[in-house]
Amino acid sequence: MTSRQSDTWDTLWTNVNLATLDGAAGYGEIPDGAIAVREGRIAWVGRRRDLPAGSGAGVVEDGRGWWLLPGLIDCHTHVVYAGNRSDEFEDRSNGVSYEAIARRGGGIVATVRATRAATPDELLAASLPRVLSLLAEGVTTIEIKSGYGLELASEAKMLRVAREIGRLLPLRVATTFLGAHAVPPEFTGRPDAYLESVCREMLPALAAEGLVDAVDAFCENIGFTVAQTERVFRAARELGLPVKLHAEQLSDQGGAALVARYRGLSADHLECLRADGIAAMAGAGTVAVLLPGAFYFLRETRLPPVQALRDAGVPIAVATDCNPGTSPLSSLLTAMNMACTLFRLTPQEALAGVTVTAARALGIAADVGSLAPGKVADFALWDIARPADLAYGIGCNPCRIVVNGGVAREARVGPQRPAA
Repeated sequence: MTSRQSDTWDTLWTNVNLATLDGAAGYGEIPDGAIAVREGRIAWVGRRRDLPAGSGAGVVEDGRGWWLLPGLIDCHTHVVYAGNRSDEFEDRSNGVSYEAIARRGGGIVATVRATRAATPDELLAASLPRVLSLLAEGVTTIEIKSGYGLELASEAKMLRVAREIGRLLPLRVATTFLGAHAVPPEFTGRPDAYLESVCREMLPALAAEGLVDAVDAFCENIGFTVAQTERVFRAARELGLPVKLHAEQLSDQGGAALVARYRGLSADHLECLRADGIAAMAGAGTVAVLLPGAFYFLRETRLPPVQALRDAGVPIAVATDCNPGTSPLSSLLTAMNMACTLFRLTPQEALAGVTVTAARALGIAADVGSLAPGKVADFALWDIARPADLAYGIGCNPCRIVVNGGVAREARVGPQRPAA
């Protein structure tokens, strides 16, 4: 129930159980709590009985005894794409390897063909249902990568669509330029020539247009070498852009140590990560982003070294890696469950991995990821018994209300269709 009082704050949420994820012990739980919002930011957090004397708000919301948590953050996605790769899924089910599919012209390059051919409106229409699915689960921030254009016009198209998603929907979008995702057909056998275009043509033009928040690359035996990746990182550094990396997914190329040397935001995947890469990440504060959807979908068996990451103090995030070829997953709640069941994360680690640590992986932890005064009022209310329920359920969504910048909406998803 909503009531009106004085206007010390714009909105005051009461009768909620808080999980602040603010670095306190456990989830940062505050039973029977309250949270106040002023001008789109959190103004006060604490126990309801400790509300300052004389405080009030223009609107007082009754949280019905639900749990109020920071808005979820999906810090690694490829949700903007066109086309369908269920044929490759069928091939892999019949024993064809991912590498074999990629080398015959499938994989990333297949999505490149479809994405290049799509108009901006078609690309937006294909991408919105995937993002709406995430929104319905309390996601308030999403990272969206390019990398299915592999030419200036198509990469720009993808990034403009990503920005448009942020304008159309109530969420923050962080964009990542992934021009070094694969070598396009017109540069077959000439990866260094293609990287020259990435570094000297694409990246400067896209950054000048304000389309790039960070720069990524695919450092892998079917992608780019460490030396080639470093060329991309140097170009990003010249433009003052942070870097991150697809690293050590299929083989250990030393990418984690490289991105750590550039003080990168994150190294992602990491199934083949070795001790030297872990030590480098720990020293640099680089976040390890685990992507259990891809691990599951590709039927991988080599687990990322979770215990070694814990022992070294490397922060661990979790994301969907939503993409058409290796992780057609548009549920961050499912990714949390997978991280617990497949990678043996605890529910507390998984929840931190999609809130406070995910915010670190995007370089926006000063604004979002936990409930603390001064941070953006991005949070969600959940009809659950305890915070661990978010990682416990499979195929269920107990999210009831999502608040973005202080503005509340019911958690609901639009019309759904199979991922394109």
